Amino acid sequence: MKTEINTIWIDLNEELYKFILGKIKDEQTSKDIHQEVFLKIQTKIHQLKHTSKLTSWVYQITRNSIVDHFRRVKNNNVSINDLEIPEIDTNNFDYSNLTNCINQKIENLSSQHKEAIILTSFKNFSQKELSEHLKLSYSGAKSRVQKAREVLKENILDCPNVESDSSGKLIDFENN
Repeated sequence: MKTEINTIWIDLNEELYKFILGKIKDEQTSKDIHQEVFLKIQTKIHQLKHTSKLTSWVYQITRNSIVDHFRRVKNNNVSINDLEIPEIDTNNFDYSNLTNCINQKIENLSSQHKEAIILTSFKNFSQKELSEHLKLSYSGAKSRVQKAREVLKENILDCPNVESDSSGKLIDFENN
């Protein structure tokens, strides 16, 4: 096994480091992730069933380590004032107006509800991550997100140019 790790190190060491540095853009953090990847390889090499898939397996571990890094960083440095709500497909006039309407409704929410909606819907925070970020219990974060969605839905459905079905599902938007 030690010879396998040495071979992997000789073959992939520099290539993996450059790959990580290209994604992370910070030398020290890249070195840390690089080391973490080789520790994972060393501890999990016995799980690899087909040695023909070694390189793709190593790169999958590397990609997962990079994603884990960004998840850790994301939770530490998020300010609600730095967040922007994305507008997708702005070439479609109706969609753009609907998006502007929704953005306005989000802006009109209380600061607590606004933060819960933006972080979970647009910044892909899980409710568990939201609870840690806001220093709330997990059930408190779930309740806040649920209430924020409920208030936002009521505000959007109250618009005269929005049509919904009997269950409250948005089915049409008229451009005024």
